[in-house]
Amino acid sequence: MTLSLMHGLRFSLMLSAALVVAVPVLAQEPEVQEPVAKPPVTEPSNAEPRPVEAMPPAVVAPGPAVQPPEPEAIVAIPAEWSPVPTTAEGTTAYGLFLAGRLANSRGEGAVGAAYLRQAYALTPEQVLVRDQAFLANLLSGDLDFAALTAPTGDTVSPVLSEAGRLVSVVQSFAEGDPDAALAVIAERPIGRPHNRAGQFILPFIAAAAGDEELATRAPSRTARDPASLISRHNRAMILEHLRRYDEADAEYGLLMAQPLGRANFTLSYGEFLERRGRRAEAVTLYEQALAASPEDRRLSQARERAAARRRPPPAPTLKEGAAQALSSAAALATSEGAHEFAAVYLRLALSVDPDDGLRLALGSALSEASLHPAARAVFETVSPSNPILYSSARTQIGLSWQQEDNAEAALTEFQRAAQATPDQPEIAYLLAAQLFTTERYDEALEILNGPLLNTVDQGFEVYFLRGAAYESRGDVVLAENALWAALQLRPDDPSALNYLGYLWVDSGRRVDQGAEMIARAHAADPQSGNIQDSLGWAQYRQGQYEIAVETLEQAVDKEPANAEINDHLGDAYWQVGRRREATFQWNRVLTLDPDAQRRSEVEKKLAEGLAPPTPVSDGARP
Repeated sequence: MTLSLMHGLRFSLMLSAALVVAVPVLAQEPEVQEPVAKPPVTEPSNAEPRPVEAMPPAVVAPGPAVQPPEPEAIVAIPAEWSPVPTTAEGTTAYGLFLAGRLANSRGEGAVGAAYLRQAYALTPEQVLVRDQAFLANLLSGDLDFAALTAPTGDTVSPVLSEAGRLVSVVQSFAEGDPDAALAVIAERPIGRPHNRAGQFILPFIAAAAGDEELATRAPSRTARDPASLISRHNRAMILEHLRRYDEADAEYGLLMAQPLGRANFTLSYGEFLERRGRRAEAVTLYEQALAASPEDRRLSQARERAAARRRPPPAPTLKEGAAQALSSAAALATSEGAHEFAAVYLRLALSVDPDDGLRLALGSALSEASLHPAARAVFETVSPSNPILYSSARTQIGLSWQQEDNAEAALTEFQRAAQATPDQPEIAYLLAAQLFTTERYDEALEILNGPLLNTVDQGFEVYFLRGAAYESRGDVVLAENALWAALQLRPDDPSALNYLGYLWVDSGRRVDQGAEMIARAHAADPQSGNIQDSLGWAQYRQGQYEIAVETLEQAVDKEPANAEINDHLGDAYWQVGRRREATFQWNRVLTLDPDAQRRSEVEKKLAEGLAPPTPVSDGARP
């Protein structure tokens, strides 16, 4: 019997996509989501691995959750129209509205937005249609339409009305009319829940409009919250733009005095120092930051550039600074779980400064909001001019396809990412894991044994994946060696204990030792149906058939659609004389899409039954 991947190995690095059940409504209270690390190979994760290189960091420390007010009362679409509004082609407003809702529920934001635009054109009096058309087009990036249909009035929810005002302000600024943008804010500042975005962008608009006093108004010197630190960084950028360099340096000094400021704005300050000719100070600053974050490629590149006295990046323009400010608002919204808010702010940032880093951030925000087709469409727009950003975008597309169980599409994207950045171990690992998933074991092993991953300090995940690939290819001894090496790094890891233990039990090589390892794995993770199956199979191999039946029944309860576990339970039933139940289990296996080898074995058991096995044991140790 071939060792199944069901025993401890999980190479789908993201959970299956959760489709939204209605058009994304910003008025809903966002659910706060905990940040997660890069998922290990052994278990599925709720989050995608981090991009190879993200945008310039914005403060992301958790802030207060957004508390939207109650939505306004809406006028329902009438039960019957007379006559029914239709397009020239005969499509009804009902049909367009429902088609838009359906497309949005599938994450096809651009398609849904187009349908809702048409529905709104037919029924402009309908508040529900207007609001959903506004939101859908705002999220999909049609800011001109969103500006035209922005809801207004005392009865409109601030979630919608303030979003509309923010769109109007940003659009005016992006189109070169900062005076018009400033006039909107002068009448009344952007209110909650979008007040932070309005607060962050205001100084850049004021500077462009010539209001230097408003543009450089300082935040409190004692404030340490993320929003205040972002405002201080914005002020530093504007002061540099105004050539008030000493004041800009002072602002950066206040930022560097705070741990959160150092974590987020060291690179910005170092570039400022480089532009002022203070390269030695910049090098020292970068080296201090690298001591805390040695894998930060942007810091490494900046340190190398400053040490070599190459030209530093130019100072941000007012539009670039405004886009960074909106990106910072998006980062805060993301930290609070308000991913649709983040997507809106990043759409607006892109209207001011079409930048691939912003596109990458927008795609990530849409992914977090479960708008996967929309996210892939945005990632597709990231150009290959910056290999790091391009590779990150292709990786994210691959992970998105992985969520939708499209293994070949995911593999294609990981291959593109690896071609763009052939020196990145993280991408190499993802590609090897996907090759493993598509049963291309030789190709996976070629990468796993190559110079990027087969290093003296290679981690648990690499050893574990290499062992699984060797086992799947039939090289049991090499598989044992790699899995044993993985266990030396994580002696109590339940997946590694289970995988190697099952290999030994199933092959009969070290049944007692394997059973002991599986028991440890089960104690560490008693809810895993796969580990429970291994435990039951170890009992079966040791001749403990009655106990094996009980254990395997519990495993089937946990994993009812698992062909291998049902097969094992059928074998155990047969050995205790419950032949009818055994036959039922084996017939069920054939309905669960087993692989060709298992299907053949089960069909033989249905025709001939099982001979009594000889229980085995051992006392060997590696």
